[in-house]
Amino acid sequence: MARTPRQVGEEVWKTRIEKVNAELVTLTYGSVVAQLCKDFGNDYIQVNEQLDKMGYNIGIRLIEDFLARTNTSRCRTFKDTAEIISKVGFKIFLNITPTVGNWTQDNKQFSLIFDENPLADFVELPDDGKAVNELWYSNVLCGVLRGALEMVQTQVEAQFVSDVLRGHETTEMRVTLIRILEDEMPVGDD
Repeated sequence: MARTPRQVGEEVWKTRIEKVNAELVTLTYGSVVAQLCKDFGNDYIQVNEQLDKMGYNIGIRLIEDFLARTNTSRCRTFKDTAEIISKVGFKIFLNITPTVGNWTQDNKQFSLIFDENPLADFVELPDDGKAVNELWYSNVLCGVLRGALEMVQTQVEAQFVSDVLRGHETTEMRVTLIRILEDEMPVGDD
C-alpha cells in the first residue's frame, strides 16, 4: 500500500532528521535579515531580492538531501508536486505543513497558506513606514522552492502575497508553474 505524502513527511521527520533548536534557527535568520536591511540601507526591495537569491542557492542544494531522505519518485502532476512540497518538504525541514489551495482552473498556480511560520516567530518589522509595505520577511522560502524545483526540471515563480507580519490575516505564498524543463545532455556528453 502506497504511503501518503503526509505519512512520508511524518516518518522522515521522526526518524531521519537531526533536530535543531527552532529558536536558534529563528534568531539566526532574523539576524541575517536585519544585517541585509542594514547593508542595503533599508531598501527592502533589494533585501527581498537577496533573500530570494539566498533561498535559491539553498534550494539547489537542499533538494539532494530531500530526495535522499524521502525516496520520493518523480511527481506526475503539478498537484502532486504541491502536495509533496507541503506535506513532505516543509514538514521535514521546518516541521510545518502549509495548506495547499486556491488552484487556478488550469492547475498551474496554487497557494501555500501558512498557519505558522517558524521564521517569523519573535519578529516585528521595522517601524519606518516602509517595511510593512515592502519587506517580505520570509522571502528566502520562495527562493528555496524555486531552486529546489528547478533541480527537478520544474521552473516556477514563487512570491508571498500576504504575511501576518504585515497585518494580513494569513501568510500566503503563490506558486506558479512556468514550464517543465527538458532533460538536456551537458555540452560534449553524447
